[in-house]
Amino acid sequence: MLDYVGLEADLSAEERLIRDTAREFVEETVRPDVGEHWIEGTFPTELIPEMGEMGFYAPNLEGYGLPGVSEAAYGLLMQELEACDSGLRSMASVQGALVMYPIYTYGSEAQKDEWLERLGMGEVVGCFGLTEPQHGSNPSAMETRAEADGDGYVLNGSKTWITNSPIADVAVVWAKDHTTEGTPVRGFLVETDRDGVTTNKIDEKLSLRASITGEIGLNDVFVPEENVLPGVTGMKGPLSCLTQARYGIAWGAVGAARDCFETAREYATEREQFGGPIARFQLQQDKLAEMATQITLAQLLAHRLADLKERGDLRPQHVSMAKRNNVRMARDQSRIAREMLGGNGITADYSPMRHMANLETVYTYEGTHDIHTLILGEDLTGFAAYE
Repeated sequence: MLDYVGLEADLSAEERLIRDTAREFVEETVRPDVGEHWIEGTFPTELIPEMGEMGFYAPNLEGYGLPGVSEAAYGLLMQELEACDSGLRSMASVQGALVMYPIYTYGSEAQKDEWLERLGMGEVVGCFGLTEPQHGSNPSAMETRAEADGDGYVLNGSKTWITNSPIADVAVVWAKDHTTEGTPVRGFLVETDRDGVTTNKIDEKLSLRASITGEIGLNDVFVPEENVLPGVTGMKGPLSCLTQARYGIAWGAVGAARDCFETAREYATEREQFGGPIARFQLQQDKLAEMATQITLAQLLAHRLADLKERGDLRPQHVSMAKRNNVRMARDQSRIAREMLGGNGITADYSPMRHMANLETVYTYEGTHDIHTLILGEDLTGFAAYE
């Protein structure tokens, strides 16, 4: 696998084990059928508990049966999952970074005891409800309402583009508390079998097809007080979760690009035209050299983020830079890899075009490329262009 400057030579034994375990799982269990899942628009749900048993959900957290591995190990896991398919990494990212992380960080002890171990084992599935039909890049304008009612709250509103929602047992829903001055945003643990909750599936996607995406409808849904996340109010709650998830995306995109590179390189050395392998032509070597260089630069950025995160120096803007750069890189290089495969590249027998389509979603979700550009612009100049 491409590691041109030997970054993985510095991995610990545990980090190597996690990388190799995830790679073996992907190669033996998921990759043989993932193209068919992508075509059919399905996710291999039977793998959810197996992924839990292997520790793929929030392994960088400690306690509650979670292993507490290094941030580099977590990144490597996301890289190997997305080398297979962005839908596989998305499922693990949502379960770990967007559902388990907020419960772990902002939840009560009772909430942690009730949910974390079961989510970690894949016995139950979670989803994260922030984006709304009219509010994507500006989530602070959300319209979902929470109003106090007796010993709890009543929620009304809708969320969309929610990974896992049609199969979720619990949703972390962010809503504005209209019974508190200033209508602060608060987090609610909403079991999907509560009266008034609907989780309709979104079909006919042209990207991230091997992922279950849906909506969350909330129609006079009563949620008891003990289901409110007590440790946070305001946009810090959902945005801090997104920082965790974007960190995994920055690593995962490298995996998708690396898989595209390896597929194109293997194809170029085996495909014969004009009396020999096409890898001998300067044009093909130029493409491979540029692809390898861009992937290596993205790897360096991802590994640096891991170091910063491990020592507590990682800022959200660092993650914005890595998410923005690495996903753009993967999106560009997947297209070059598909090009190298010629006509064969448009079939499901080869991964680059599937990655290419998936990365259109990754380029857009968890903060669009343009929004991350403006986040960096504000950090560099002090002026917020989106206000």
